[in-house]
Amino acid sequence: MSNDTDLVLDRRRLRRKLGVWRVGAILAILLALAALVARGNESAFGGGPQIARLSFEGTITEDRKMLKLIKEIGEQEYVKGVLLFVNSPGGTTTGGEGIYEAVRKIAKKKPVVAQFSTLATSAGYIVGLSADHIVARGNTITGSVGVLMQYPQVTEMFKKLGVEMKTIRSGNLKALPNPFEPDDPAARAMTQEMVDEGFKWFLSLVETRRSVRAAGIPGLKDGGIYSGRDALSHKLVDEIGGETEAVNWLKEKRGVEKDVKVVDRTPVDTDFFGLGAGARIFGAFWDGLTARLFGSYANLLNAQDLRLDGLVSVWHPQEN
Repeated sequence: MSNDTDLVLDRRRLRRKLGVWRVGAILAILLALAALVARGNESAFGGGPQIARLSFEGTITEDRKMLKLIKEIGEQEYVKGVLLFVNSPGGTTTGGEGIYEAVRKIAKKKPVVAQFSTLATSAGYIVGLSADHIVARGNTITGSVGVLMQYPQVTEMFKKLGVEMKTIRSGNLKALPNPFEPDDPAARAMTQEMVDEGFKWFLSLVETRRSVRAAGIPGLKDGGIYSGRDALSHKLVDEIGGETEAVNWLKEKRGVEKDVKVVDRTPVDTDFFGLGAGARIFGAFWDGLTARLFGSYANLLNAQDLRLDGLVSVWHPQEN
């Protein structure tokens, strides 16, 4: 009986030891994967001479993590140049403005080039304007210079349902335009003035950065879009090509050393329980893993992708 009890206890001890080793092995694998995912990302590691690639894909908003990363890159001596990869229909006007201003501060210290992919419209084009040189594919859709504000109008539907929304406000223009009330001429005029002011800023940015006259480019003031080839003919971009041409410009025209590699840089500041660099490595792994596993589904759950408040600079084809 005693021998059986000892045997059971020994087996339990062995299981506990194996459990500890298994946990340790899993953690080691996770850290190794994190190193692969975060390799070259200064948020988790230091780095040698590099061209920092910043990707702006999907909806552009005022992302504080990205703005922080841009500032850090501007201060890092081993970053010899910056490549902006843009594949975006736009987003909020302030989002594009914030990125533009942050990148222009970098451009005072090191060369910046933009590479346009499938889409670089509206706020996406604002991001591109922050670069000193723009490379686009021949079939890239770009342009859509303009600003808008959208809101639903559901008053007729409410009437059919027998629902009326009552509002008590401090001033005649407070909380207008309002989807639950008919259009108010004064509120519409106020909103139009704000949109026009934002458009004036955007148009001035294009004329200043691209050294063009908006009046001389067909459709520009109307928010028109252009292929990369058309954009080149109107001087809205500088070159047709892809990343190879963008990197060659940095090396051949701006003196970046030939052997400097392009390194993806993404905002990673996850810090579990204040554990510092080790936690940031795991954070880099987790961000990379979730992006690969869930991709677009995770974006659908992101409220910023579903709702854009304020002035919007975005393009997407739609039927009237």
